[in-house]
Amino acid sequence: PAPAEAGRAPGPPDGGWGWVVVFGAFVSIGFAYAFPKGLAIFFKEIQDFFGTSYSEIAWVSSIMLATTYGAGPISSILVNRYGSRPVVMFGGLLCGVGMISAAFCTSILQLYICVGFITGFGLALNLQPSVIIIGKYFLKRRPIANGLAMAGSPVMLCTLAPLNQFLFDNFGWRGSFLILGAILLNCCVAGALFRPIGAGTALVKTQVAEEGKDALKGKIAEDGKEMSSALNVPMESETEEEGGKDCFEKINQYLDFSLFKHRGFLIYLIGNVLMFLGFFAPIVFLAPYAKHTGIDEYSAAFLLSILAIVDMVARPTTGIVANSRWVRPRIQYFFSFAIAFNGACHLLCPLASSYTGLVVYSSFFGLAFGMVCAMLFETLMDLVGAARFTSAVGLVTIAECCTILLGPPIGGILIDTFGDYKYMFIKCGAVMVLAGTFLFIMNYYNYRMLAKEEKERKTKEEDPKSVRTENEGRKNWNKDSTQDGPELEPLKEEGGGVKKEMNGT
Repeated sequence: PAPAEAGRAPGPPDGGWGWVVVFGAFVSIGFAYAFPKGLAIFFKEIQDFFGTSYSEIAWVSSIMLATTYGAGPISSILVNRYGSRPVVMFGGLLCGVGMISAAFCTSILQLYICVGFITGFGLALNLQPSVIIIGKYFLKRRPIANGLAMAGSPVMLCTLAPLNQFLFDNFGWRGSFLILGAILLNCCVAGALFRPIGAGTALVKTQVAEEGKDALKGKIAEDGKEMSSALNVPMESETEEEGGKDCFEKINQYLDFSLFKHRGFLIYLIGNVLMFLGFFAPIVFLAPYAKHTGIDEYSAAFLLSILAIVDMVARPTTGIVANSRWVRPRIQYFFSFAIAFNGACHLLCPLASSYTGLVVYSSFFGLAFGMVCAMLFETLMDLVGAARFTSAVGLVTIAECCTILLGPPIGGILIDTFGDYKYMFIKCGAVMVLAGTFLFIMNYYNYRMLAKEEKERKTKEEDPKSVRTENEGRKNWNKDSTQDGPELEPLKEEGGGVKKEMNGT
């Protein structure tokens, strides 16, 4: 590199080994999203084997999904501490151990622990690091790279559904769990592809060693505390107060609780928590419902493949539509429509009594499911911005895991109570239509308030009196700092914190 750039870390390569990383993310993300849905193939037989109810067997998928979502912040902390490669490899090992142990379970409670908690936590360690490593390898081509990696979910679901049925017919559910545990160990191979980018750090270390200790202290003071930690050089003048502040900043980096004062974030959170109460249950019970109506096992499993194929096409198509100049400024409305459309499909599902009707339902369900998944994180970033997105995702996943955990078991209780699947589909459809309607109305209110606040801000900026008053206030602050200092100090500290964060970034 040129001498002027000798101390700078290289930017994302936007290609090269990055495409190998995308392939590894494709595998790990695909297993993380598709594996809990593909296990529904075995539920009918496991229920008969243990003599359990629909609600009890539904807890297996619920615990796995809730653990995968709820352990997101833990995964983020581990990635920042150890990097993506060892975290994903350890997660793949946990997935394999969990499924292999499940093959020897003798009670439904043991399945909850092995499949739900152990395998679910392993999938959580696969999901978030895969998304984070793509952001380090790509900048300009990041939307394309993310789209290719996220396509792993429908591709894996399309493959796992018939594969699981084939394994069950030849090896039973215990033998199938052994083989699936071995297949999940491929996540370790995918994680091994996540080569860290560390050339820039080595260059900076070499430069600092030549500059000497005095120059190092000046550079640390200029570049901020984040640079000093990257150089592995302790700051001798750091006080206990600064250390406590760093601890608070690290916690706030993952869970920024000030987001609960953000109007758009609260609207998104409430709507999504309500939506997930009926989001996953139809997928979990689709294959058992088809078997209940007298359809053979392979045809029932093929319904999930149809759903995944349509989902595969719907996700990138929705991304293109949502990125258009007509939809992007009001993308929250499009997201609300997708949720309501998803619920309408479930409400109409009981009318599909034949296999042809279920194929049509699966096609529309895949379209609606892909639309929601394609915009799930984009709408959140649209509301809170890229700087607070990581904290927002952590808070949202923690809140959502509660309804994700309860959704399928509530559907199972309805099936056990009424002896019919249609009430489960009606419940899920009604909940999602309600969530979509809530988001549409509240986003309309949010857009109106944002426009009003923007208008007031422009009015204040254009008013010469307000500008003069602001300048006079600054002069008075310099003269009467003793009197006004305590009242303006929080504002001053807040501005300094923002400046420090920008310099650190």
